[in-house]
Amino acid sequence: MYLVNDVMDRGERPAPPLKCRRPIASGALPVPTALAAAAALAGCGLAAAFWIGRGFGVASVAYLALLSAYSGPLKHAVIIDVLTISIGFVLRAAAGALAVGVQISHWLLVCTILLALFLALSKRRHELVLLADGASDHRPILQEYSPYLLDQMIAIVTAATLMSYALYTVSPETIERFGSDHLLLTFPFPLYGIFRYLYLVHQKQGGGSPAELLLADRPLLACVGLWVVAVAVIIYRPLGV
Repeated sequence: MYLVNDVMDRGERPAPPLKCRRPIASGALPVPTALAAAAALAGCGLAAAFWIGRGFGVASVAYLALLSAYSGPLKHAVIIDVLTISIGFVLRAAAGALAVGVQISHWLLVCTILLALFLALSKRRHELVLLADGASDHRPILQEYSPYLLDQMIAIVTAATLMSYALYTVSPETIERFGSDHLLLTFPFPLYGIFRYLYLVHQKQGGGSPAELLLADRPLLACVGLWVVAVAVIIYRPLGV
């Protein structure tokens, strides 16, 4: 899907160095070769997905269809573009559960789509502020957004994400599954993590690549690591009451 998306983007006027150095945009990778590779990878991937399990295969087909639609018209529809990206992450999470045969919590799906939406909106804001007047050349849909509008959306999604996580940790389903009602003690970690991410987006002009930002920022990386440790301790060594 990255190959297909880059092929669809090649006709736009990207602002260097964000897109112009990519293999397809620079001409280093011919379009026919890229499309042939994308078709081969999609075919092998779907075959492997159905070999793992029917549910996982169906989820993979849905993911492929969604991202194909995003590479076409959906990436040019305001608000729908970021929602499509977020739903893609939900499909990934659901597919993972289907692959290993476990039930995924509805709360976890809600947290996933909200967190993905938070990251997508933050990325849009980063692009809009960084590129300024050239934003629409880099990504035409950016002309439909403004920093103020994105800040309003981010504020709503931030509150919803944190509230959903808090409710997830204290829901009867979660307590029964993990045998502990102490997961709420991990709430300060996502609270700090989101606030730290907002600080990097607003004060340090970060957010273009969430993965790179996570790996480059030590406090944020430490927060994620400590959250993992805290969850593991609570689940596998339940605290006495």
